[in-house]
Amino acid sequence: MLKSMTGFGRYENTTEDYKICVEMKAVNHRYLDLSIKMPKKFNAFESALRGLLKNSVQRGKVDIYISYEDYSAQSASLKYNAALAAGYMDAFEQMSRQFGIPNDITASMLGRFPEVLTMASPEADEEALWEIVSQAVEKAGERFVASRAAEGGQLKEDLLAKLDGMTVWVDEIEKRFPQVLEEYRARLEEKMREFLSDGSYDENRILQEVAIYSDRICVDEEMVRLRSHINTMKEELIRGGAVGRKLDFIAQEMNREANTTLSKSGDLRLSDSAIALKTEIEKIREQVQNIE
Repeated sequence: MLKSMTGFGRYENTTEDYKICVEMKAVNHRYLDLSIKMPKKFNAFESALRGLLKNSVQRGKVDIYISYEDYSAQSASLKYNAALAAGYMDAFEQMSRQFGIPNDITASMLGRFPEVLTMASPEADEEALWEIVSQAVEKAGERFVASRAAEGGQLKEDLLAKLDGMTVWVDEIEKRFPQVLEEYRARLEEKMREFLSDGSYDENRILQEVAIYSDRICVDEEMVRLRSHINTMKEELIRGGAVGRKLDFIAQEMNREANTTLSKSGDLRLSDSAIALKTEIEKIREQVQNIE
């Protein structure tokens, strides 16, 4: 399966105690860059979450947002620290006697002092909480991967079509090359006839010049390598997986061969075909940047 590096996935996991919402989105990146933003309550899960996510993502800058609502907080109870309140009152009585001032502390005032009244929430079951969070992440990850795969399928079809387009231009260059040599030979013969009054010329000299010219503009090796690169890229696209970096390397090699072909072409039609070939390769290189 071929996957794009861009994608989005979202999932909500709701239980009696919690509602966990996970969102995942990604853009292109040379390597895997995971960024997880979540409540401090889940910090202990970060390492496990990264391990979970790496099973389904190999490349891309992936941002994960985890939010939650804690319904268990509704069962929180008020806790009164009587010993601490008594300590505060003893201190106030001592201050009153020492400085000769009235002790005007009321119960409501005493309740405002630190730790006298606190909210006691039920202690969270980390194992149960991890099960809820990991399930939400897995489900969001499945949708995230599915969106990447859908776009990856479109990229594959587009790239296969572009590779077929490249093959057409390779065929055109190979077809044109013998014609260029024949036209070059005809021009040489015409010039020889112009310079020699009796119309006779050295056939071996003509063949030698054509051979030199042929060697200078020959792109047989470049075309063979281009066909090989085209076939290899097609195979990788069909096989799928995390092949983005390999495809990018192949596209660079294609561009190298096209540049060499263009530099050798001394014929307008050959140059036009080489330029068209380079244009297709540039389009392929742009698309390959989106593949995981």
